[in-house]
Amino acid sequence: MDRKQHIAIFTTASLPWMTGTAVNPLFRAAYLSKDGERNITLVIPWLSSNDQGLVYPSNIMFRSPSEQEMYVRQWLEERTGFKSAFGIRFYPGKFSRDKRSILPVGDIAELISDEEADVAVLEEPEHLTWYHHGKRWKTKFRLVIGVIHTNYLEYVKREKNGRIQAFLLKQANGWVVNIYCHKVIRLSAATQDYPNSIICNVHGVNPKFLEIGQKKMQQQQNEGKAFSKGAYYIGKMVWSKGYKELLKLLGDHQKELTGFEIDLYGNGEDSDQVRKAAEKLELAIRVNPGRDHADPLFHDYKVFLNPSTTDVVCTTTAEALAMGKWVVCANHPSNDFFKQFPNCRTYDDSKGFVDATQKALSEEPAQMTDDLRYELSWEAATERFLKAAQLDQASATKLSRTTSNNFMSTSLNFKRKMEDASAYLHYVASGYEMSRRAFGAIPGSLQPDEELRKDLGLPPPPGKRGSRS
Repeated sequence: MDRKQHIAIFTTASLPWMTGTAVNPLFRAAYLSKDGERNITLVIPWLSSNDQGLVYPSNIMFRSPSEQEMYVRQWLEERTGFKSAFGIRFYPGKFSRDKRSILPVGDIAELISDEEADVAVLEEPEHLTWYHHGKRWKTKFRLVIGVIHTNYLEYVKREKNGRIQAFLLKQANGWVVNIYCHKVIRLSAATQDYPNSIICNVHGVNPKFLEIGQKKMQQQQNEGKAFSKGAYYIGKMVWSKGYKELLKLLGDHQKELTGFEIDLYGNGEDSDQVRKAAEKLELAIRVNPGRDHADPLFHDYKVFLNPSTTDVVCTTTAEALAMGKWVVCANHPSNDFFKQFPNCRTYDDSKGFVDATQKALSEEPAQMTDDLRYELSWEAATERFLKAAQLDQASATKLSRTTSNNFMSTSLNFKRKMEDASAYLHYVASGYEMSRRAFGAIPGSLQPDEELRKDLGLPPPPGKRGSRS
């Protein structure tokens, strides 16, 4: 009997950290496993107690992986309305303060047995492989699919010596993704280009937002008006998430926007600076702490303003559309997917921003069709993912390396040898503490420390490999 195909989804974050790589892979695992045709395992980071305190909001702490797994499953079931059958495994992780992200510790591919190693989905493959030291992903798994979530180059460009840093990061990303991934899915053209890549938005929205949208549509049909509030924006409160662009647009056009009001919601390192900058403008700009976008507080807002160009595909934009609102956003590759929706209005310049905003505030949003509503769903996103990854085909787990053309065969063989040599170079460089730290790795991240080993029930480190310098 043919056994079910096994798909292991590795990601760089977990709830309760409400970031895209915590939420979207979780939904992907749920909907890929829903029909029971595949065995799915979601592999997420486990953090030490100190790191949990730095990352997780509202003083949420977990004493064990099983306690965190229970939290994750309960959160998911409340939003999907069904129990999910996928497995969850934890890998040791450490939080990098300077990168504001979680990085894997040790060889996390080992968590999947060789018998299960059919397909690996690396959510943020560059992030997961920058410092990977262990068995090569392409050797371990028959198919490795990278899903590019983050526009790292855009963030880096905003830092000191940003152009040089972005150039070096681009080379590093291209290197590790090429040697570790067979296929790459870019959520939008806003990301760095990679060989063997396809552009496809394989994310959906939390079903709760579609339910809110349907209720609003019923209100529109019965009462003619469903929204009693004006404009708002929600996002992590750091300048790079669109706040800088938004406040500049509003400041440059205060006269044209006389009487305009907007509510900003978010938490982040730049909250105080955003508040001070907003207070300098003559417009009514209220800065509020962050909240869950599904909170009833947001249901009655009519216009979602999002000038951010650092996102790859903005989750909150999709959620606002699902709730039936107007969305005003930049004409940027990250928003290409949203242009098919009548309630999405894009602008090319500051005048276009003012015109689109004023028009949205003065009109009722269009009622969404069933087909467009389905495009936002996780069911549709899962179909797009299976098609983009070619996992909907019988030959998905086998990669053909044969060709009848001798020249082509020789060429492919040479390319493979070069790639193998490149992968070996990365393996060697990532195996020494000195070279790892030179490229920005967290000190002592070659092997899990005693606390992580105890929490996860891991065996002692083999030999003295982790002590080389």
